[in-house]
Amino acid sequence: MKELTKKWQLVLYGCSGLGVNMLNLIVGSYLCSALLVGGFDEHVESWTYLNRDLVVAALWGTLVFAAKVIDGIIDIPLSSFADRLRTKWGRRRPAIVMGFIPMVLAYLLFLVPIDSGATVLNTLWFAFVLFVFYGCYTLTMLTYYATFAEVVENKDDVVVISNTKSVCDVVYFILGYALVPVFVAMGVNIRIVALIFLPLSLTMLIPLLMLKEKPTNNSDAQVSLKPRVTLWQSITYTFKCKDFILWMCTSSMMNIGLQLFLGGINEFFSSTGLNMTFVMASCFVPVPFTLMLYNKIVKKRGLGFAYRYILLVYSIGMTLMYLCNGIDKSMLLPFAIGCGVITSFSIGSFFSVSYIVPSHIAATRKKDGEAASSMFFAVQGLFEGIATGFATGVLLVYLKQSGHISLMTPIVAFACMTAFAMSFMLPKSITQIGKEEK
Repeated sequence: MKELTKKWQLVLYGCSGLGVNMLNLIVGSYLCSALLVGGFDEHVESWTYLNRDLVVAALWGTLVFAAKVIDGIIDIPLSSFADRLRTKWGRRRPAIVMGFIPMVLAYLLFLVPIDSGATVLNTLWFAFVLFVFYGCYTLTMLTYYATFAEVVENKDDVVVISNTKSVCDVVYFILGYALVPVFVAMGVNIRIVALIFLPLSLTMLIPLLMLKEKPTNNSDAQVSLKPRVTLWQSITYTFKCKDFILWMCTSSMMNIGLQLFLGGINEFFSSTGLNMTFVMASCFVPVPFTLMLYNKIVKKRGLGFAYRYILLVYSIGMTLMYLCNGIDKSMLLPFAIGCGVITSFSIGSFFSVSYIVPSHIAATRKKDGEAASSMFFAVQGLFEGIATGFATGVLLVYLKQSGHISLMTPIVAFACMTAFAMSFMLPKSITQIGKEEK
């Protein structure tokens, strides 16, 4: 594959996943919640599909958890498929297309209930479409992430793409958590809002146009792609990387906290009677600047110190947010905005570190001649799928249905502080990533 050598190319390439990730955010944070009216105190008609439950809550929570876990499991065979694909158009671009088109179709189908009430049939229908969406989303983004290690010349280029990707994550989070509530407050139903943001998914055309691959379906191409490891060899190779597995265990606790907050944020602020737009803007708008601070810390002290810093700050912000439920109404908005600004010092950095570590390891293995670079992202997807499924399919559904949504933020803080404690076990090969030598 031809490497990208110019910085503007790296920056543009890092923007490719913005639209697809936006669709994933809308499905996970809004559409799944919109099937149940529990937890919404204001604008229920707009936040939900039909202003009534459309799924059986207990069964739905179980199936959402299962969807995320299976999504994580299928990352592994899909990564092997993306690494071993042989076509006259190469291997990465065809894999992206194979995932992208059915993913968009599943997104549209998720907006259409087949029954008008909370029936088992409706629940199974939405679960089926969710399974398809997550599977195709995984193939699309897993293939895209795998190219991070293949289109760069050095580790500095990996950081450029990863940081660009994290800034784009902030952009779609601002759109998702600050702009979406504006549409809802105006009376636009969440399904219409989902259609408004659908065209953003076309950003995935960027890698299709920028990637320059040779055919991989002839004997000469297969020789150039050696070693062509089997699925089992690739899995074994990845799980034997102890440094990476230690990182995955720590990262999973972080993701439980992060995904619980992102998945239940609209219900949490709806329960306080607070306009979520201003709070979400305070959480995400400062992120490009806080990410610059994070990068300076990485350069001076290394990734390990910076990672512990953002975990601690995020936990403090989440703990303070819990007080929103008891504070005087006249002080609620400025207090919540202050909590949001504190939280902003961590959110963008969480996404950046999630890309940098596997990209760094995959780029190192690439230099050693390994061809299965996407497997590191696949295994990360497995751990993240289990963590997200537990956070949004078990914890969040329970908190919504039991009326204890206010407990969400202290649970998030606890999960992140657990990750903080676990981070001291990370090896130097990870904690020293990004540190400039004196």
